Amino acid sequence: MNRTVFLIDGFNLYHSVKKASLDLGLEGTGTRWLDIDGLCRSYLHAIGNDAQIAGIHYFSALAKHIESFKPDVTARHMAYIECLKATNISVELSRFKKKPIFCPQCSQQIKRHEEKETDVALAAKLLEVFILDSCDTAVLVTGDTDIIPAVKTAHRLFLIKSLPSFSHTKGIIVSWLN
Repeated sequence: MNRTVFLIDGFNLYHSVKKASLDLGLEGTGTRWLDIDGLCRSYLHAIGNDAQIAGIHYFSALAKHIESFKPDVTARHMAYIECLKATNISVELSRFKKKPIFCPQCSQQIKRHEEKETDVALAAKLLEVFILDSCDTAVLVTGDTDIIPAVKTAHRLFLIKSLPSFSHTKGIIVSWLN
């Protein structure tokens, strides 16, 4: 049996699904309430006939900083997270942090929020599942190249383990491993 763990960057997946929905003309049809368990199960055949899910870990952050002008966003995200938990998906929430940036159009310094700790949490979980021998294969569902150092470390330390990646940056991650 190939024990397979899925590590999912929630915001990256959300924005990928949102873009695909726009590209396919499906915007507004509820395409963002993705059945993550079903998605992961649909990839098991690509991993191998003996692949079985040993865990699904979803990493995200609540965008509380936009509640004043989009009050339903956090509530919808929390409802989605509760649905994920109901399907035995482990959820790890990080945070957003204010970051001052310079706006070249208005020549002012403005505050922007960026998601913090999600990539680090995903990277830590990647190493944890291999160190604890919780899986034989870890599937990364992310397009973020910040995870590459953890992937390289896992590859170096656990040569018999497998790290497939399903994203538009798969080629980047694979090239870093070679």
